[in-house]
Amino acid sequence: MAVRMYHLVVDSHDLPAQARFWAEVLDWRILYEDEHEIVIGADERALPGMCFLRVPEKKTGKNRLHIDLTPDDRDAEVARIIELGATRVDVGQGEDATWVVLADPEGNEFCVLRPKATLID
Repeated sequence: MAVRMYHLVVDSHDLPAQARFWAEVLDWRILYEDEHEIVIGADERALPGMCFLRVPEKKTGKNRLHIDLTPDDRDAEVARIIELGATRVDVGQGEDATWVVLADPEGNEFCVLRPKATLID
């Protein structure tokens, strides 16, 4: 393979809070931290990871890219993630959607899908 995804980089106003939120959501750990960036992942050698970079401004528009999560139990996971600080978001998904749209503490939208076994089901 010529290339692999290394990090998903997230601009963050409150760097430690964002990194810790996502580490808890994904059951990952903080692998590296300084005043400018925090890297989280399942393990140092388990690609990809997420890198949170400090920016002075807050989010102002809709995400151009978002994360989809697939749990064993969607409703239980949505409840757990909301307890961690996420909020429900209506982006026009409709009542018959098989996914739930949430936003992290800085307003970045992401979806919690129904359980999935492959990338195309």
